[in-house]
Amino acid sequence: MTAQVRGRAREVDVVVIGAGQAGLSAGYHLRRRGFVPADRAAIGDRTFMMLDGDAGPGGAWRHRWESLTMSTVNGIFGLPGAPVPEVGPTLPSREVLPAYFADYEERFALDVRRPVRVREVRRTPDRRGAAGDGRLVVVATGVPGDDDEVWLARYVINATGTWTRPFWPHYPGRESFRGRQLHVHDYVRAEEFSGQRVVIVGSGISATQLLEEISRVTDTLWVTRREIEWATGPPPENFSAAISEVAERTAMGLPPESVIGVTGMYRTPWIDRTEARGALVRHPMFTRIEPDGVRMPDGTLEPADAILWATGFRPAVSHLAPLGLRTPAGGIRVAEGRALDEPRLFLIGYGPSQSTVGANRAGRDAVRAILADAR
Repeated sequence: MTAQVRGRAREVDVVVIGAGQAGLSAGYHLRRRGFVPADRAAIGDRTFMMLDGDAGPGGAWRHRWESLTMSTVNGIFGLPGAPVPEVGPTLPSREVLPAYFADYEERFALDVRRPVRVREVRRTPDRRGAAGDGRLVVVATGVPGDDDEVWLARYVINATGTWTRPFWPHYPGRESFRGRQLHVHDYVRAEEFSGQRVVIVGSGISATQLLEEISRVTDTLWVTRREIEWATGPPPENFSAAISEVAERTAMGLPPESVIGVTGMYRTPWIDRTEARGALVRHPMFTRIEPDGVRMPDGTLEPADAILWATGFRPAVSHLAPLGLRTPAGGIRVAEGRALDEPRLFLIGYGPSQSTVGANRAGRDAVRAILADAR
């Protein structure tokens, strides 16, 4: 059911939802191809509007944990037209990268509106009352009590990423645990766990990074669903194959996997440090959670004061639900960044374009496709 809308609609050629890496890439390429922010436009200009839910620039980088520095962050790739500034490797990424994004928005006059939360995207009815013709309706909510912002867009570029949708797997007894449970999304620093026993769940980059730093200050128990098979050779070696595999899944409407999940895990300096301290010991996934710990497959109870879920994220696309694009398998059919069942919608930073370099290319390709439609 469509929620009640309070506000007057404005027409625009393109609405970009999200101002992280993918969104800013799209904004840059729109500007480069002659589109003008709606509030600056003159009659006859091709227009766009960028909407972002955060209070300031930086996307997910604003919220990363304190100890994630420019030397330990995984895979930063500069935004198009402006390389990442050279800074000290020990500086926190949550300080450096939001400043870089803010400068980028100003340099290319992207006029991002924030904080604005997009509530829904839906189709406009045609004259016979059937959905599908005309523009897409984007309904956004800003300051509580204000009217909604409503945009009628020829195209929507969705670049909302995954950070706002952490994945918490269900495990029996989770609600009975007397200690603290948190997701990587909410992690700040290792010192807050000093003197506690921490169960770390997950097999990805975040899990191993946090295992390394938390195991420096306290006792840890690392659990994963599967045994880790460390990949060999340089990480980029099979990156293209991994991208293709994820792209095939999204085109079929399957839930997108992470590119890292397909390429496998590589030995890194933090993994070597963890192993040298004797903390890189993988245990099988527990069978249930109990008030004072986790029950292991062999029946033993491992005591725990905290459980840290490093279990990944899912695409933040609930505002697209009125379009009815989700398949029975749980994904959206997307090929080359475009929704196959709604060609006026692009999803970038989704599936194969989750990496920073992939997000840059997806922003460029979405704008190229929009221009090709106009020919």
